[in-house]
Amino acid sequence: MNDLEALLAQSDETVDVLIEAGLEADEELEIEHHLVSADFSKLEKAAVELVKLGYHVEDAEEFDLDDGQPAYYFAALTYCVADKAILAAQTREITEVANVCSVEYDGWGTFIGDEEEE
Repeated sequence: MNDLEALLAQSDETVDVLIEAGLEADEELEIEHHLVSADFSKLEKAAVELVKLGYHVEDAEEFDLDDGQPAYYFAALTYCVADKAILAAQTREITEVANVCSVEYDGWGTFIGDEEEE
């Protein structure tokens, strides 16, 4: 089971960091919610459920865990402003799907600024 309270705290902290970094309150961001599982079929089930809820789901990618075992992850994308209530609602919704599908929800992230600059 995913720890909803810890995920909500992490979400609020991330919003605080974005605002401290100078994010405009009305700036819409691409939010990437990250889900992980060693069982591809469970991850696929979570992806289907998130699409039904209106998220755009990227193709799953494979990676190796520390012990060398394969696992899979994908990002479920949405667009919104950095508002704690909106992101808390999304976190609750995705945590519920992740728990029902028995996959790990690793929280969300975003990019601010021009991603093309280096």
